[in-house]
Amino acid sequence: MSVRLDEIDLSSHDAFVDEVPLWAFRELRERDPVHWQPEPTPNHGFWAITRFHDIEDILRDTKSFSSARGVTLEEQNEEEVEARASMIDMDPPNHSRLRRLVTKLFTRSAVARYGGFVREQARLVLDRGLPKGEFDFVEEISRELPIRVLARIMGVPDEDLPMCVELGDAMIAQADPEYSRAVIDKEDTSEYRLLPFRSPAAVELMAYGHGLAEERRAEPKEDLVTQLVQAEVDGERLSEREFDNFFCLLIVAGNETTRHAISHGMHALVNHPDQWQRLRNEPELMPLAAEEILRYGSPTMHFRRTATHDLQIHDTTVKQGDKVVVWFVSGNYDEEVFPNAERFDVGRDPNPHMAFGSGGPHVCLGAHLARLEVRVMFEEMLPRLKSLEITGPIERLRSNFINGIKHMPVRVTLTDQEG
Repeated sequence: MSVRLDEIDLSSHDAFVDEVPLWAFRELRERDPVHWQPEPTPNHGFWAITRFHDIEDILRDTKSFSSARGVTLEEQNEEEVEARASMIDMDPPNHSRLRRLVTKLFTRSAVARYGGFVREQARLVLDRGLPKGEFDFVEEISRELPIRVLARIMGVPDEDLPMCVELGDAMIAQADPEYSRAVIDKEDTSEYRLLPFRSPAAVELMAYGHGLAEERRAEPKEDLVTQLVQAEVDGERLSEREFDNFFCLLIVAGNETTRHAISHGMHALVNHPDQWQRLRNEPELMPLAAEEILRYGSPTMHFRRTATHDLQIHDTTVKQGDKVVVWFVSGNYDEEVFPNAERFDVGRDPNPHMAFGSGGPHVCLGAHLARLEVRVMFEEMLPRLKSLEITGPIERLRSNFINGIKHMPVRVTLTDQEG
């Protein structure tokens, strides 16, 4: 029997702790694809958009659906919007001007030049982690590769990256008490309201970024931080606030998607041994498998837009100022686009998933890099593994925004050539 729609609560972080409620999205796609979701105060509720093509249409229509009021569920006043605005919280042309500052470092051809470095780093991570036999897969494997690649691109010294990523985790996971010193929906976080993600961790991360920026002003290098401190927008250098928000965004975005995709990919292969065996037999499927890992894991589950005028979506009236939330994790399981969507299929083709968004100006800047990292990690890892067993409970992030695995204890048996 179908559930009652008022039993579905996409506003609750707790509803996503045990698993992503795919059953809820399935019901909404079929019965109420423009669904009003009430929220606890001080928020006022939002429209949940769950069908693939509706999500695409909204992402492409920046005039009707704005990012400038924020892209998370939290409702912000004018002062908060101005203080916390980063590239993802802007509409064209402001978004486009900031994005152009860094786009050339993340094009397909630019990312291809990192291929050898990414593979070298993946091997180093596996050389260190796999021989331990029993370990936390997230801590030893998933987390390590993005950190190392991020250090290379941004120019953050290797010894500082763990601290930066720890602070980035605390910002993006501000609803999870393991990471955040101030849990956004359980504690008074008003003193942090002008900080990115309303998180106290932003203070430390921005302070670190200031120090790094000063070093690059004195001694420029071939890295992203140098590019940011030297960049000009309309003839002016980035303000301190613009640099702060850009730096925080890059630290978070450069780590989260790839790390969680690798964790979800390994989990999926363990749960689908036929697909693992298929990859062993047909390693040429790895590029397709990487795309399926991204679809199946959907690390970023939603983004919010705000309606700029009264409009209709199907037969539903959306009012100016209403929050409109596009659920990528639902679009990625839309049977109209992905037959047998809940089946993990390493040979799925075509696979037009929206793990990085879908159309419009806000498609993920680092999509090519994330694809490279996921593909290379599994190309290097799977030939070394005779088996991998999950040995304890998997702990998930308390978040309705990031589909994250915090801890995944495993035991590995290596192939003969790996000892």
